[in-house]
Amino acid sequence: MLRNRPLGLAFGLLASLPLACGDPPPPVSPPNIDEPPLAQMDASTAPAPKASSIDEQALDKSVSPCNDFYTFACGGWKRANPIPAEEAVFYRTFHGIRNRNEIILRQLLDEFAAGKRRDEPFATELGAFYASCLNEDQVDKNGLQPLDGILSSIEAVGDKKTLTGALTVLALHGLSLPFDFTASQDLKDTTRVIAEIDQSGLGLPDREYYLSKDAAKVAIARQYKTHVAKMFGLTGLSEKKASEGADLVFAFESDLAKASMTKEELRNPDNLYHLMAKDTLGRALSNLDAEAFLKGIGADGAAAFNVAQPKFLQRVNALARGDFDHWKAYLKWQVLHALASRLPAAFVQENFKLVQVLQGTVALPARWTRCVRATDDAMGEALGRAFVKKTIGEKGREGVQTLIASIEHEMNMSLTKLPWMDDATRSAALTKLVAIENKVAHPEVWRDYTGIGIAKAAYVANALAAQKFEFARQITKIGKTVDRKEWLMSPPTANAYYEPLKNEMVFPAGILQPPFYDASRAQAGNFGGVGMVMGHELTHGFDDEGNKFDAKGNLRNWWSPSVRKEFDTRAACLKKQFDQYEVLPGVHVNGALTLGENLADLGGIKLAYSAMKTQMEKAPQDTGGRFARSPEQEFFIAFAQGWCANERDEYMKQQIAINAHSPPKFRVNGSASHFKPFADAFSCKEGDAMVPKERCEIW
Repeated sequence: MLRNRPLGLAFGLLASLPLACGDPPPPVSPPNIDEPPLAQMDASTAPAPKASSIDEQALDKSVSPCNDFYTFACGGWKRANPIPAEEAVFYRTFHGIRNRNEIILRQLLDEFAAGKRRDEPFATELGAFYASCLNEDQVDKNGLQPLDGILSSIEAVGDKKTLTGALTVLALHGLSLPFDFTASQDLKDTTRVIAEIDQSGLGLPDREYYLSKDAAKVAIARQYKTHVAKMFGLTGLSEKKASEGADLVFAFESDLAKASMTKEELRNPDNLYHLMAKDTLGRALSNLDAEAFLKGIGADGAAAFNVAQPKFLQRVNALARGDFDHWKAYLKWQVLHALASRLPAAFVQENFKLVQVLQGTVALPARWTRCVRATDDAMGEALGRAFVKKTIGEKGREGVQTLIASIEHEMNMSLTKLPWMDDATRSAALTKLVAIENKVAHPEVWRDYTGIGIAKAAYVANALAAQKFEFARQITKIGKTVDRKEWLMSPPTANAYYEPLKNEMVFPAGILQPPFYDASRAQAGNFGGVGMVMGHELTHGFDDEGNKFDAKGNLRNWWSPSVRKEFDTRAACLKKQFDQYEVLPGVHVNGALTLGENLADLGGIKLAYSAMKTQMEKAPQDTGGRFARSPEQEFFIAFAQGWCANERDEYMKQQIAINAHSPPKFRVNGSASHFKPFADAFSCKEGDAMVPKERCEIW
């Protein structure tokens, strides 16, 4: 999965699906998705196209598409698919694909754990990790013993030296600190990797949960403190000591929250570039031994550091001058909070209570599901090798690459004709477009997990070994040339992303499956499904964040002032529209926070539609009268049905507070209503809800 970068610079199609933990389940049946697994075939063996990619059962024909297109396309599905108890939100596409993918991964891991397969690299380590996770009895028996060394380093904190030592131990094990220390491309010289320090360290999803006077957030903060106390109590502390520890933790995190940038400020990469030399960093962290910390984590050779939020680091340094009891309580909590899902059942259950507060989830997911996800998180590319063979294969990649080329062609045409862009900016934009690298299905070079240290041991020990391996892998990048072949998602992930620092689009095998993509179906469904995904990611390269990076991925203004002013004016139209959307009574979409994703949705639908029309002109498809609707209508319905979802109110409130993506209904209605071909396809007229008086036009 993506590193939790405050920069937010790897733009995913969907925020990570909420996960939780659970008990061992009975065997499950495949999810109810009517599309078959992705066909691996050439044109000579492909069957005739399906009549339609539309799920007729999902429609609500009592609703006019011109009044509420999302409900028209998804209303039937929403009624027939209540949210599963273990989910906070349930998507027709993303969850359906993820569930199907996880069944495949479970089969593979069962074979690896049983020693039945040795044909895949790191099969032994994959099997051992998965088996240790499934062995809940052993996890309970071991208790907190695997954490003895880490917790002892925290208990020893009493001065500058021992505090630095504890921070070093936690960092080496991939555990949370008040700041996130990792490797990153230099924003203004993306050929090199430097060290980066970002704000971090909050147990609640956003700073506003600590600072807001909103009654709902205040209530959540109160429940969070109670939760921290109960977790401390599970370690053996008395009720009084546990409560005192929770007070210390909340006070410490509140201090960090006050110094943290807002989520809106974090969307502007210009706010996040502050290079420091090593001696300057040492002075900035004068109350810690920065030199000893860097040496301890293996980063003493680092010469340049990007301190993304200097004021936040100043506050961390000031806190290091204070009461060490605060630090001990806070660091102990960071360990428990980060590893809660890997600890004995009592910790898992208490951790889930916090999930329920934040997201409204009713039940824990199955234990095997949790273990599949944990294994993918720990060794995703090792697990992904076998997954790719069982799903898309190499032939399937070719069809996807052809689709991407058609989308990029339409962007080229759009940029060439764009009336508000001057020639100099247009030339730079076209240069950037040509330079985009596309990565499809899986990495060209698979990650080497040699030395990861997974064995038939306690699950917590294996989880820590995997985290140590990944942290060390990141640190060894510092000072080296950027590895342009690296991926930020594992191949089984049902998602996609654009990375501006590498100017690349990445489409894992996990998402290149029905209902987003099916090589055997008619073209309208694929353009409305995965085509929109491709157009969305491509548009990120030119949205309000992505357009600040040039063809080489460097943070550099390549727009003329007049063109940028025009873009900002046009983008403000979209911000205004989304600010008006009411998700729940009194809860509105944050147009500033979601602007980049809304721009990408609007660009994605336009590019995919244009690519479909171009393809239809080149090669009209004989449907033999099998289509009930026009290809244009099928395109838009396939697009909308990609976002059919049911969400719990608690989850929606949390997402409005922290998520850069708008809720599904408004992603669909918001982009379709501003695209004239949609109104034409369904004969919508002025005055209909889906035909706004002011249409936002960017690309």
